Amino acid sequence: MDIAPNDLLPTPEPGAANPPREASAARLNAAVAITVALLATFMGICKVKDDNIVQAMQQAQADKLDHWAFYQTRNLRQALAESSATQLTLSRIGAPAEAQPAYDAAIKRYQALAEEQASKKETIKQQAEQDQATYDALNYRDDQFDLSDALIAIAIAMLAVTALTRLWPLFWAALVPTGFGVLMGVAGLAALPIHPTALVKLLS
Repeated sequence: MDIAPNDLLPTPEPGAANPPREASAARLNAAVAITVALLATFMGICKVKDDNIVQAMQQAQADKLDHWAFYQTRNLRQALAESSATQLTLSRIGAPAEAQPAYDAAIKRYQALAEEQASKKETIKQQAEQDQATYDALNYRDDQFDLSDALIAIAIAMLAVTALTRLWPLFWAALVPTGFGVLMGVAGLAALPIHPTALVKLLS
């Protein structure tokens, strides 16, 4: 029985036709899985911080409204005191001499009350303006977290498509929104002055 030379060669196993390609796909899937896990963890951390910032924004907004309400109250009290002092001053002109000291005391009392309300009104105004500044600073960081969430969501969507298509170029493309998303998240966590104002206005 004659044996051909080719019969002595080992028969290739099924599925082993493209071992380099399968190895590359396995590495890609591992890279995608690790990247998604890290992004999900990072998003969770940013979400906790962002929720705390939103609560602080709500408190600052409530404080601002309360202070402006108190400001209006002080303003009204000042106006009433000044009006009363003016009326008493005019009434004093035609009052008898023995009644004028009482008018003078009342006028001084209302003038002092008007000055007190004006001083307290200015203090409350400064508090309300500080509340607005606090709100704006917190909103600045909230915008950073919002952009981070949006960019990382886009990156995860691209990574999901990468896992299906097994295309390394798509994985590298997904790292672009990943990098910017992580950058904005870190900026929000560390209160860094990184804020794409034009993009925020466009999305607002």
